[in-house]
Amino acid sequence: MRLGIHEFIQGEIRSQVKLWGGRFTGEADAEFARFNASFGFDRRLLEADIEGSLAQAEALQAAGILSAAETQSISAGLNEILRRAREQAAYLDSRDAEDVHSFVEAELVALIGDAGYKLHTGRSRNDQVATDLRLFLRGEIDRTLEFLRDCERALIELAEANRDAVIPGYTHMQRAQPVLFAHYLLAYFEMFQRDRERFIDVRRRVNRLPLGAGALAGTALRLTAR
Repeated sequence: MRLGIHEFIQGEIRSQVKLWGGRFTGEADAEFARFNASFGFDRRLLEADIEGSLAQAEALQAAGILSAAETQSISAGLNEILRRAREQAAYLDSRDAEDVHSFVEAELVALIGDAGYKLHTGRSRNDQVATDLRLFLRGEIDRTLEFLRDCERALIELAEANRDAVIPGYTHMQRAQPVLFAHYLLAYFEMFQRDRERFIDVRRRVNRLPLGAGALAGTALRLTAR
C-alpha cells in the first residue's frame, strides 16, 4: 500500500531516535549526545519557535495539508506549551530534550496526539533554526529600540528641566569652557539616536523569512503563511 505524505512523515519521525538520526541504526554515544544537545541554551528560542510554528500551521492549512480542526488543535497545543513555559518556572527544567525544536514537538504530540507530527511537513529543523533566530533577534531589537526610546525621552525631559544650568566642559581631562547641562544631555540623545538608526537597519536585514529552504534546496510543497 502506498503511504500518503502524512503517514510517511509520521513514520519517519517515529523511526528516528534523533531528528538527525535517519542514517544510523543504533543509539548515539551518551557523551556525544550530551555534547550535541543544545536545549540548555536554545531554550530561550521557545517563544520564537512557537510563533513560527503557529504560522507554519496556518500555511499547512492553506495548502490543504491540515484540516481546520487539526490547525485549531495544533494552535491550542502550542499556546498551551507557551502558557506553561511562562507560568511554570520548572517546566523547561524538568524536560530532557535535545533542542528546543524537538522539545516543542514532543510536548505538542503529548498534548494533542499524532496531529502534532504533521506540523513538521515541508519544514526541516534547519528551517526552524534559521527562522527562530531571526524571530528572536527581531524581538530583541524591538525591545532594545523601546529601551533606547525611553532613554532619549528621559534625556529630553531632564534637559527641559535644566535649561539654564551651566556645567564645566572638559577636554583632555581638564576644564575647558562652560557649557549648558541641557546641551550636554542632548549630545547623548544624538548618540542614542544613531544607535537606534543602526538597530533599525539591522532589523530590516533580519526581517527576512527563510522558511521553505528545507534541509538544503527547498520543498515541493507550496506553503505560504497568511
